Amino acid sequence: MNIVILDGYTLNPGDQDWAPIEKLGNVTIYDRSAREEIVERAKDAEVVLVNKVVLSGETLAQLPKARYIGVMATGFNNIDIEAARKQGITVTNVKAYGPASVAQQTFALLLAIVNRVETHSQSVFAGDWVASADFCYWKTPLTELAGKTIGLIGLGDIGSQVAKIAAAFGMKVIAYRKHPVPTDGVEMVSLDEIFRQSDVISLHCPLTDETREIINRENLAKMKSGAIVLNTGRGPLIHEQDLTDALKNGTIAAAGLDVLSVEPPKAGNPLLSAPNCVITPHVAWATFEARQRLLQMVADNLENFQSGKPVNVVS
Repeated sequence: MNIVILDGYTLNPGDQDWAPIEKLGNVTIYDRSAREEIVERAKDAEVVLVNKVVLSGETLAQLPKARYIGVMATGFNNIDIEAARKQGITVTNVKAYGPASVAQQTFALLLAIVNRVETHSQSVFAGDWVASADFCYWKTPLTELAGKTIGLIGLGDIGSQVAKIAAAFGMKVIAYRKHPVPTDGVEMVSLDEIFRQSDVISLHCPLTDETREIINRENLAKMKSGAIVLNTGRGPLIHEQDLTDALKNGTIAAAGLDVLSVEPPKAGNPLLSAPNCVITPHVAWATFEARQRLLQMVADNLENFQSGKPVNVVS
């Protein structure tokens, strides 16, 4: 079976072993594939594995041998699912390979905001502590998380992990979920109450028509002036100009983001010049351990397909 991996670099830049996939067929791996390279590279493949490469209906029509597309991620909006279905191509994705890693990054962003470790470390290395008249100093206000309220929009695998960590910090945890499920230590509330009560709002919901730009001018106006917005979910959950305006005019205090609406961002993205905004380049999923699990789960999906018992099918 001919297997082509069109954009393998982000999953495996060299620190993982492709062996679980290589044992399943004749594998060709490309670090990256430009749009105009996809058809030529995949035209003889029965199996196409992608992370973020876009496989449109037009492209799929030029891949007559394709029987299976394995998305090496959870999101699959880069695949024309309807076109794949019409061609009889099975499409699978990978879920829940990194809840612990994403939850960890969520708190890395939050702690970067409330403790400003990097700011103070840079100050020390710049000589400020050596020159200080006092035994200690702080360049920014420091905030204790204990007793604060964190509001989670979404309470799936990742949101539940975040809830546990928040509880360990002594935070009150409230959550909004379209279909509420009783959860120990979490108070389920309305979306409006999330915005009004929370000192920290963290986004862990899927991107749908209902949740697109859920962080917008109207909802930001409901929030406390000292509140923090965190997003390790999907970039389009936030109206980026509205959040930038809210940070500039003090409607809220800060934001910590691992995702943006377009990735890589365009130079004119307003959040790149927003005050009190910490941005990381979509790395919450990218711990060594999470990527190792992801690679194995991609292989497991393909092996199940080959045995005639496909799992995690989205088409």
